[in-house]
Amino acid sequence: MGTYKYSAEFRADAVALARSSGRPVSRIAAELGVHHETLRQWTKTAEKAERPEAVAESAKDAEVAEVAALRKQVRELEMERDIPRRAAKYSVGETNW
Repeated sequence: MGTYKYSAEFRADAVALARSSGRPVSRIAAELGVHHETLRQWTKTAEKAERPEAVAESAKDAEVAEVAALRKQVRELEMERDIPRRAAKYSVGETNW
């Protein structure tokens, strides 16, 4: 998707530290040198990934995205198919022999 400033291992360790310690997320984030909202988002993402229904949701989202991409591809292919037909109709219509 994009480039990340922090490695996945660093993010996982930061989330584990935030969960295991009883300290506020903002203090832990400051000690790690990240913004507190960044650490909060990492924690939220990790919690969502751990839920069993999250796997089903992500699979469903992937299927919906795939269907949308395939429909777009079908529209493009239909348009490419129709271009020669339209050109033939147009050229036949102009020649009145």
